[in-house]
Formats: sequence, C-alpha cells, structure tokens
Amino acid sequence: MDFQIIHLPKEKWKGTIIPIKYKTDKYYDVIVNKTDNGFVIDIEKKDFTAPVTHAPEEHDFPDKLYEEHWKNAYAWGVLVNDELVAAIETDQELWSNRLRITELWVDERYQKQGIGHAFIEIAKEQARRERRRAIILETQSCNVNAIDFYQHEGFNLIGMDTCCYKNNDLQRKEVRLEFGCFPGEKKRLSREEIEIRMETRDDWYSVELMTQHAFWNKHNLGCDEHYLVHKLRQHKDYIPELSRIAIKDGAVIGCIMYSKSRVVDGADTHDIITFGPLCVDPEWQGCGVGELLLRETMSLAADKGYKGIIIFGEPDYYPRIGFKTCDNFNIMTLDGKNFDAFMGIELAQDSMKDIRGKFYHSEVFENLPKEEVEEYNKNFPPLQKLRFPGQWD
Repeated sequence: MDFQIIHLPKEKWKGTIIPIKYKTDKYYDVIVNKTDNGFVIDIEKKDFTAPVTHAPEEHDFPDKLYEEHWKNAYAWGVLVNDELVAAIETDQELWSNRLRITELWVDERYQKQGIGHAFIEIAKEQARRERRRAIILETQSCNVNAIDFYQHEGFNLIGMDTCCYKNNDLQRKEVRLEFGCFPGEKKRLSREEIEIRMETRDDWYSVELMTQHAFWNKHNLGCDEHYLVHKLRQHKDYIPELSRIAIKDGAVIGCIMYSKSRVVDGADTHDIITFGPLCVDPEWQGCGVGELLLRETMSLAADKGYKGIIIFGEPDYYPRIGFKTCDNFNIMTLDGKNFDAFMGIELAQDSMKDIRGKFYHSEVFENLPKEEVEEYNKNFPPLQKLRFPGQWD
C-alpha cells in the first residue's frame, strides 16, 4: 500500500474516537510478591485458555484524539477515501522533558504494511527535534502484539501500574505496562575524527542530499536549502575558498557555505560575509560537527582579512560560539529591525567598530521559486512533507 501520513489538526479532529480493538490468545502474566527484603516481580508470557478480545465498546471512556488532559497533544493520521484508518498522537511532557505517545492505532485492514513503523519514526523525529530525553507509552499486558511491536521498535519495559484500569487488573491479566525508548546522548566528535575540506564536483550530489535531509520539514513543509546550495555555487557572491564540507567514514555529514554580503549606511558600503546553509546530517547532529565547521572556517576568514560575519540563525545555538545580536554592532535589517535571530561576530578585535547601517545579503537567497524547487526535488529520493508541532501550524 502507498499511504500518506498527514497532520490531523486539532480544530477538525478533536474528539474523534480511536477504535482500538485487538484479539489475543496470549498475555504477559504479572506477578508481584512481597519478600522480607522488598518485592519480587515476575513477568512471563503465557497462553490464555481461550482467545480474548478487547474492543472500544467495553470502555466507558473510549480513546479519543486531543483529550483535554493532553495539553500539548499533536496528531497525525492516514486517510483512505476520507476515512481515518490509522493515527498516532503525542504529547510533550514538559516537566520531565519526555515525549509520550498517547495514541497509536492502525485499522486491522491496514496492519503489517509499515504504517506503525512510520508512526514510530515520526515520534522519534519529534523527540529528536525537541531534544526529549525519552519517548514513553503505555499498553496492556494482554496486548501481546503491541508489546512485541514496541520492543521491535526499540522500546523497553520501564514500569507498570497494577490498578490503572480496575482494582483487579492483576487477576484480569490486564496490567498497564509502561515502555520507553531513549535516544541517548551522542558523543561529540573531535577534529581528528572527521575530514574537513573544500568540496569537489563529485561531492555535489551528496552535499545537496545531506542538506535536504538536514532541513526537511524543519522550517516549512519540505525545504529549499538543498536547491540554495545548487544555486549558490553558480552565483558571483559565492565564496568557495571559505566553504567547507565534513566527511566521516567516506560520507558527507556536514557543510557550511559562505557568500558575500554588505552593510550600507547612506553612501557608504561595507563588505561583509555571511554563511548559509550550515547543516549537519540528522544522524550526526548533536556531535559538534557544525561547531567544528564554523570555527575552522571563521579562522580561515580571519586569515583572509574579512572583518566579520552576519547571519540569520538559531539564537539558542550561535551565541555560545560568540555571536551577538546585531544591535551590538549598530547594524539592522533592511527594514530597520533587530531581533534575536539576527546576529554577527567580529573576526578580529573591534574589526566591525566602523561598520554600521543596513544589512543586505546576496540576491541568491531571494530567488528560489517554489516551482523550481519542486522540479529540482525530482533529482532525489522522495521524502514526505509533514508538519511537526510548534513550527508553522
């Protein structure tokens, strides 16, 4: 089946019943025994004497999307002929910095076709973007297929509740089990572990593919940064002698591209430089690759006599490398504004003290028609455009 996962907006899908139903002939028997030194808990897969079916009709409160108690819920789903046949919902557990999967359902007609796995990948991507320390979910000890599926997807048992549904959950063989998946802290790479060099024509496709993956669905549906890389190489403002790529085990895992820009104050024009994109393959994000690229190329730029760098970038990342908002340099945007994402850095002591005015970046950043981007996307394996919470709802 070719299926498309879409965001399910709260205003349309709130209150939609998720008809979770399953039949099982096995269960995980949970036995809790108190001992002189504490407790002993045994959990063992066993056979029911007869198959057991669980359906939404047996519950007073069936599962629904966007329940009131999930304050930060966000849902995706699959529609077939306008019928919802699968859904996943997550909720940001802000106080513990975890992401909870609150609903995950695939209609039995569409199971074993990869939809469940695709849903879990969405949750993992959301957790990566939000830097959550864990993804958690709950299921029942008698939902053996779900338990086996979650374990296959990298989840492990992290806890249980023996009276979540009724006071006799242990006897009914329907105990709430909590499972968790932990992305883990990534090891930072040293300069000796990667190769940083200028790109060659043979690198072009790999650099653009990596860039596409790094920005896909980050700022909008899809991305155009890989097309920007393609256009930038051909533009008069591109500075190849500063631009660099990062290589790890023969694969391109990062790049930084520099271009000429200027600051204009009336009749006075000051040459300056900017970079963008600076990106790292998602698999290697959080390992310090971007910082290695940036520090090495900043040193190159300083050696070549450039006075400073002006960027539009992430305000929670660049200040730790030394970037400051541009109001510190008496530099403003073309429309006379300043904000946290508009930053600059001097490449030598007081090297930008005489530069002031309005910032103009290269025209190449303004000329990326959507239809051209879509056509260029045909050069790469297709990726799904998907909305994530807190970005551009």
